[in-house]
Amino acid sequence: MRRIGSLTFILSLLATFCWGQDIQYSQYYANPIYLNPALVGSTGMTRMGVNFRNQWPALDQTFLAYTAYLDHYEERYNSGFAVILQGANESFTQTNWNELGLAYSYRIQLSENSFIQAGMQGSFITRDASFGGVVFASQLDLDRGIVDLSGVVIEGESQVRTVDAHAGLVYYGKKAWLGTSVAHLLQPELSYLIDGSSRLPRRIGVHGGYRFNLAPGYINDYFNNRDQERSLSVGFNYKQQGQFSQLDLGTEFFFDPLALGLWYRGLPTKYGLPNHESLVAMLGVSLDSGMDVGYSFDFPLSSLNLGRSGGAHEVSIKFVFSSSQLGRRQYEPLPSFRY
Repeated sequence: MRRIGSLTFILSLLATFCWGQDIQYSQYYANPIYLNPALVGSTGMTRMGVNFRNQWPALDQTFLAYTAYLDHYEERYNSGFAVILQGANESFTQTNWNELGLAYSYRIQLSENSFIQAGMQGSFITRDASFGGVVFASQLDLDRGIVDLSGVVIEGESQVRTVDAHAGLVYYGKKAWLGTSVAHLLQPELSYLIDGSSRLPRRIGVHGGYRFNLAPGYINDYFNNRDQERSLSVGFNYKQQGQFSQLDLGTEFFFDPLALGLWYRGLPTKYGLPNHESLVAMLGVSLDSGMDVGYSFDFPLSSLNLGRSGGAHEVSIKFVFSSSQLGRRQYEPLPSFRY
């Protein structure tokens, strides 16, 4: 019984931690608006995509997250427009979080191949939870190895309805890019119990990288040869939210139509404690139709190892309508990772 009580307590801490911080996706650039609202319209065309993440599938409790988005760049106004729907589910407290956002970006052309984009997003957020089956730490009597159900129990469902805002800025040229973003400018309420008692900390992010163009090859499609793009990109993604911070370093090799990526997520924290979280491997394919499909897997490096957690699976699908389909000129694409 003591073991069961301890496990319940640990799961309670996990649930609290996960919902006190944002969902962490591995395929950053396949989820561009979540990464930085300044990336709205960065293709210069119309783009749509979906993302799905299953974190720690080996645990009894599931952590699922998704994103769906559509953005469009309007050349007449140098502006990008987007709608994004994202959410997550945590089965322990049956918590469901959903966010519907509208985003806008404005592009300033600095030279023929360099741009600055600024973006803003406003969102409506819903969070619902059911605590009927949850055992709280205050109800655990570890000395006697029992659960004292006479303590305070929250029954039924709890709901939060609120609004939020995010902002970002990004610079990019033919080979380099650098962006920064601030999420949760309004710091929405987290607590179901007392208004103003617990607010979601702002998430500050800085990301960037450089792409090395390799010698092109040729692909024979039975009728003629076409150029095969080959490139190697290196990048970083720094995040800080509340007392937690993290720096991810990675590389992506694109060998048209395949992309291979590898990221290390971790590095020491400011508290001097090791923060070796995971190693992320990614495989993607770019189709001639304009569709990109990516899959990544997180190999845990922390004490929450692969056997205990099952790692994390993530899938992304995005489609970019070509300029010929829309009858518009094509801008130089942002030279970032594809996933």
